[in-house]
Amino acid sequence: MGVFFEYYRAADRAVAIVQPEHPRETADASCGLPEFDVVVTKWIDPGVVLGQLVAFAGQVDYSVRLVEVVVLYPPPEGAPRSDEERDALPEDSPYLEGSCIMELPAEARDMLAGVDDARLPMLAEQWAAIEEFSHFTDDDDGYMLSLTKELVGLARRARENDQLLYCWVSF
Repeated sequence: MGVFFEYYRAADRAVAIVQPEHPRETADASCGLPEFDVVVTKWIDPGVVLGQLVAFAGQVDYSVRLVEVVVLYPPPEGAPRSDEERDALPEDSPYLEGSCIMELPAEARDMLAGVDDARLPMLAEQWAAIEEFSHFTDDDDGYMLSLTKELVGLARRARENDQLLYCWVSF
């Protein structure tokens, strides 16, 4: 099945974490979930896979520290600090399973947003060549260009609206 990562933009942290157990791609006014501008991805985690796209976009060396996220949910202040505390958590604890919301740094947003449209095909090609995509086929080239354009577009809209990017993931 895979792990899906939903990248979205929000006005602030309070808005970004509204109804954290619900996917961001589906607006649901009945539970108070606002409509988000979302790009849904599969297996594109912020630190490694998206981080490499950010490095290519910004024309900088990749490092796992390039896209250092801030975990907003579940709240870090309530996280278990030892194996014993983790073992004592109830089965339905959000620290064991469920969703996670992370805030991406403004620098990552800006590197993506700053890509010139003429560079997008080359950027998608570079990104498609990373080890994490080695299972893709040549038929996936169009998908990679489309996904690159979507993520760059999301970053541009976030920057234009003075917003940050967030990532919702369920595991």
